[in-house]
Amino acid sequence: MSQLHMTRVAVGCPDYPSLASRIAMRAEGGEVRFTTRFKPKRVDELIGGKLHFIVKHILVGRVEILRFDEREDGRIDIVCVADLERIHPQPKRAHQGWRYLAEADAPKGVDESDGIGDLPPELYRELAELSLI
Repeated sequence: MSQLHMTRVAVGCPDYPSLASRIAMRAEGGEVRFTTRFKPKRVDELIGGKLHFIVKHILVGRVEILRFDEREDGRIDIVCVADLERIHPQPKRAHQGWRYLAEADAPKGVDESDGIGDLPPELYRELAELSLI
């Protein structure tokens, strides 16, 4: 069975570096929590999957999902590894809350050594559409 992932909008983050800063500031003990109102029905399939972030209608980064914790206020914390991984930018419409993302539809990670991941997401997308990267 293939791994299931999630997408979520990084509200207020204008770019990948600001998302990385936000996650680093919220990290405690190597984990970071993201709150949601409802527990996903497919929780078991999401453990070990990735939470992908949308910035300006583009998937730009992801973190690994460790577990889902129920809070006293009735909400759910998505507990993830606090290590943001850059991914190949991929267009994705914004939405409220989270959405499932199948393994086949998930973008691949970026090789940090080639410098391509440092390109702004919009430029990266345009170059990819032209088959230049």
